[in-house]
Amino acid sequence: MEKYQVSLTINNIPVTVEEGSTVLDAARKVNLHIPTLCNHPDLKVAGNCRVCVVEIKGQKELSAACATPATEDMEVFTNSRRVRTARKNIVELLLSEHNADCTKCYRNGNCELQWLASEYRIGDHVFHDLVKEQEKIPDTSSWSLIKDDSKCIRCQRCVRTCNDLQDVGTFSVIKKGKRQKVSTFLSKPLKEVFCIDCGQCIVRCPTAALSEKANYEEVWDVLETGKHVVISTTPAVRAAIGEELGFEYNKHSDLKIVTALKLMGFNSVVDYGFFTDIYIVELCTEFLLRMKQAQANEGSAKMPLISSGSPGWVKYAAEKHPELAGNLSDCKSPHQIFGAVVKSFYADKKALDPKKIITVSVSPCTAAKAESANPKMEVNGLKDVDFTITTRELARMIRQSGIDIERLPETDYDNLTQIHSGASVLTELSGGTTEALIRTLYELITGNELTPELLKIMPLRGQNGIKETVMKFTDVRADWDFLEGKELRFAVVNGTGNAAKFFGTLPEKEYHFVEVMACAGGCIGGGGQPIPVSAELVKARSSILYSLDEINGVKKSHDNSALQDIFREFLKQPGSEKAKEILYKEVPKVN
Repeated sequence: MEKYQVSLTINNIPVTVEEGSTVLDAARKVNLHIPTLCNHPDLKVAGNCRVCVVEIKGQKELSAACATPATEDMEVFTNSRRVRTARKNIVELLLSEHNADCTKCYRNGNCELQWLASEYRIGDHVFHDLVKEQEKIPDTSSWSLIKDDSKCIRCQRCVRTCNDLQDVGTFSVIKKGKRQKVSTFLSKPLKEVFCIDCGQCIVRCPTAALSEKANYEEVWDVLETGKHVVISTTPAVRAAIGEELGFEYNKHSDLKIVTALKLMGFNSVVDYGFFTDIYIVELCTEFLLRMKQAQANEGSAKMPLISSGSPGWVKYAAEKHPELAGNLSDCKSPHQIFGAVVKSFYADKKALDPKKIITVSVSPCTAAKAESANPKMEVNGLKDVDFTITTRELARMIRQSGIDIERLPETDYDNLTQIHSGASVLTELSGGTTEALIRTLYELITGNELTPELLKIMPLRGQNGIKETVMKFTDVRADWDFLEGKELRFAVVNGTGNAAKFFGTLPEKEYHFVEVMACAGGCIGGGGQPIPVSAELVKARSSILYSLDEINGVKKSHDNSALQDIFREFLKQPGSEKAKEILYKEVPKVN
């Protein structure tokens, strides 16, 4: 059904928009810029900050453009003296409570409030903060996040993100008027309230009121200790880091980043995709073992098998869905497999003492910081991953080094880990882990080559909140005869908010495997990625990873020759006792 169209003028420019559009939508259609702070394309309209005020003919009060519906024959003015003065005063009022020295802030140069202050030429303060609450000391209790109330402008983007998108509810608004603030439950430290460390609040915060707990200075320090420092960067990091460093991604950027990391002092740069291929093969093994157990009616085989590669999701499930603890995969995430393999197989091959190896993971995920700090994530008393830094932190280190990546030659990854499959790249995307799993699963069960439809499973791609596909196996190998003609149902859930909806209806359908990622779009939209973030940016980053799969000659994880070497020489076979010792974990459970 075609929507009704309304016509109006903005600064005397005629514009026609669909009924239900806002004044802000109409202004953008004719390329007129109206500043905003609380508005975000991923969030519901709030109209909190009032920076987007406009003048509407016939109305006494100024109106918020983001929350005002466009109506027929409306006359809007976005740059009258009255509007400019109001916006300047609003920005000044926000700055009066914004207790921050911009030159010392990590968001300096990429802060929406700072941009507005510059745009409206805010000089000496006219207003002063009359509300002196308790000292606004940043909350640094979390492994992943820092909350700094002195920089909060109360736009409530974090509240809407945490409640509406993620279904977590870490933040809420307390008090009224001048004393209003964004707080946790009973104003407790972040470590004492339910937070899944996903960082989605960070990438939507317009200032530095929320930021990741940075570890890059500690990484600089260990580079001077004489220890053997090994670093790995995920495909999602490499696809997005150009947004921070000012270059356009191309298929050669990976190897130039390797060169940059070597110049910065890292002893070894290993290919993250290699460890992801190990993860996929182990996940497939775990899946098939559970299917066999379920066929034999063994009580320990809880189905569906649910992925546990997203640490934010694992923490969410432990709190909100403890009944799923037995369904979660016991395999460590690729992030932790990297550290565990480096401090075992890699150490043996290089004749290094594991105690003298430092592992650094560059992740798009702020929750990975908390995951690596988990004391259960270790082998032989050594932490799998010593330091986790975000895409933003790595970009800062590169800038501090004065390195221009585009001018660098290419350097290969360490020769023990320099091969990865196209499937491994897909795991950074919502639906990609399931695609990678199916590629290996199909060949193991049938012995047949993958069809084009199984190399690119379109129902599992894209950013829809809940996706699914069904596979039917025929002409299976003798070992898997119980799967002959059986339909296996796979589901993909994108974001913990959608996980809440999905697992509320799970009993209605029989699923065999469910992939869940905590962040919109998967790791590619993680809380450690460049700011700002939006659905369109996530889509653009995703297209890069899909293209990397397309050009990779190795499509399936089990076809990775380097992976075959590590199993032959060290892990013996997928699911072996050695593999379980190195690659598996105890999934957190809530009583």
